[in-house]
Amino acid sequence: MSDGHAGRPIVVGYDDSPESGQALGWALDEARLRGLPVLVCHALNWPYALRAVPKETVAQIERVALGVVDDGVSRARKLAPEVDVRPLLGRGTPAAVLLEVARAAELVVLGFRGLGGFEGLRVGSAAVQVPAHSVGPVVVVRPLLPPDGRDVRDVRIVAGLDGSPASLAAFDFALEEAALRGGALTALCCWGEHGSVPWEDPLPFVSSRALRSGAEARFREVVTQLAGRHPEVPVVTEFVTERAQRALIDSSKEATLLVLGNRGNESPACLLLGRVLQTALLEAWCPVAVTPAT
Repeated sequence: MSDGHAGRPIVVGYDDSPESGQALGWALDEARLRGLPVLVCHALNWPYALRAVPKETVAQIERVALGVVDDGVSRARKLAPEVDVRPLLGRGTPAAVLLEVARAAELVVLGFRGLGGFEGLRVGSAAVQVPAHSVGPVVVVRPLLPPDGRDVRDVRIVAGLDGSPASLAAFDFALEEAALRGGALTALCCWGEHGSVPWEDPLPFVSSRALRSGAEARFREVVTQLAGRHPEVPVVTEFVTERAQRALIDSSKEATLLVLGNRGNESPACLLLGRVLQTALLEAWCPVAVTPAT
């Protein structure tokens, strides 16, 4: 359990969709490991705010929404009777409700899409908005698709690092997850094209090879320093000359969890989520944890 956060719940968004059911299972597993309660959260959102609505209609909608929450709590208690499970019905859009509750939560968990989407939708709006604005870590549960021959009992957490504050927070979260789950951690850094090939107009006294060597040395130094918090966790460093999107997606094929900062060094200020993270939310082969800068 994180120091100073005893009793803070793990919040899971639930709307009775198969994807939210997967998120519920992930949240319960995490709650067992951390010894924390789980808050099953559903959002009641009436889309016609400016229209008068009969009280009977409002009451009926509320009963349906409460039924969804009760179903989620009942399901959770059957799956994990040892976990303290609590209901919460919020009012507003799913993203707004989850973001508000996240302020007092240890972690937010949600499926990569919910009932509000359409057939063929690759990722829902809440799975983008919540990681973009949350003050704490968010786990977007994508279906775990193990390749043939993989031993699903092996726990391997992958963290992407580029030196940004959010990526350093991602490594801390990944290290804690590996320690909780008794697994190994892979720290992955990608040396992009802009640093691995000469510029059209080379800078004076600058060698791209020396830059790469210096960056790799600093990367391994930082990982060694951060990993000292959990010396029992096996940590592997990978410094690759490859586009970050492709390297991380490939790495997720054999991962239990992929952990990324919400915005990296390559992200323009106008982007709420970095391009690498956007790709991961769409294509990762495992759940994706997103951390803000701390």
